[in-house]
Amino acid sequence: MRRELLRTVVLVALSTSTGWIGWSGDALLLPIVAAFPLLWSLARTRLQAAAISGAYFLAASRGLPLGVANFYEQDIWPGLLLWLVASSAFVIVHSVLWTVHQGWQRPLRYVAACGAMAVPPFGILGWAHPITAAGVLFAGWGWWGLAAMAAGLGVMTTQYRPAAAMAMTGLWLWSAAEWTPPVLPASWIGVDLEMGASLGREAGLHRQRELIDIARGHPPGTTIVLPESALGFWTPTVGRLWQKGLIGTDITVMAGAAIIDQQGYDNVLVTISAEENEVLYRERMPVPGSMWQPWRGWIGDGNDDEGGARAHFFASPVVDVGNAKVAPLVCYELLLVWPVLQSAFHRPDAIVAVGNGWWTAGTSIIDIQQASSEAWARLFDLPLVISFNI
Repeated sequence: MRRELLRTVVLVALSTSTGWIGWSGDALLLPIVAAFPLLWSLARTRLQAAAISGAYFLAASRGLPLGVANFYEQDIWPGLLLWLVASSAFVIVHSVLWTVHQGWQRPLRYVAACGAMAVPPFGILGWAHPITAAGVLFAGWGWWGLAAMAAGLGVMTTQYRPAAAMAMTGLWLWSAAEWTPPVLPASWIGVDLEMGASLGREAGLHRQRELIDIARGHPPGTTIVLPESALGFWTPTVGRLWQKGLIGTDITVMAGAAIIDQQGYDNVLVTISAEENEVLYRERMPVPGSMWQPWRGWIGDGNDDEGGARAHFFASPVVDVGNAKVAPLVCYELLLVWPVLQSAFHRPDAIVAVGNGWWTAGTSIIDIQQASSEAWARLFDLPLVISFNI
């Protein structure tokens, strides 16, 4: 009994370290998470598998409690509760699919767990997915790299795990030696802002003109990307103001905004030039809890998204901006798997990643989002534009 307890403590400690280091915000550290399926497979009971899974996920998502406290300006206890609730999907999937049987069942069950955590409904909370490391180990391989990573993770649960670990370590060292960050698309610029919580909330004329001046400060013919929520509430008046401000610049602006109606709101990306403005993209997966609140419709008048942000799960995986077809990813979507894979299936010319991360102060959440976007961009060999507000 004492030996089994010690074994559990060691496995949980190693799983915690795997989640903590792998998801520290450095793309080159992502391959460490490939150790998770190995540790999961070493569990001898379903309870051990649950403990190992919970330790990994909680360590990887450790910034959530403080982030929630910052966002709601409360103490940390609601954040801790949400942190535990968010881990439930990962723990349930990996404990239910764990098996005591050796042989082919264990790798197949682990790959099934990966699949379940990659797509809705469990994929809605599918953060810290080990498959993300494919972008580092198999940069430029595209879908073949994704398949190779899935196979490698499966082999890590078998008796051939030493060979798999050695192969992945070799690929990791090679990738680290040759690593180059994704490039910007030609004539595109991602603008990072430091406007804190006021961005998107301070919607006065002065703020809009301030942002217009930032856009106008770039060379003619440039496409400027501004962060999530940068323009606040999107209205025809805001659109006309921006169009007027861009006259004579030959600049196109892609920026975040919100469109509100009586049932709720959409978190969107719009494009603006001197000639026109257009709503390009409605966020596929807003943040559950703080933005997406479908339960409000269950206790309201029947509108599923009453009062909260709507989730357009599989809508608009790519959008056209000028002559480019881009894959838009907004904030929370950068932590998930299916939005980027759905977009990649449509062969975009670039990835555009935006966020409004003022509430993440004191955490590594933005670093993790950027590392994830870099990994996905490198996997599919795509240019990457990043724009965040802090």
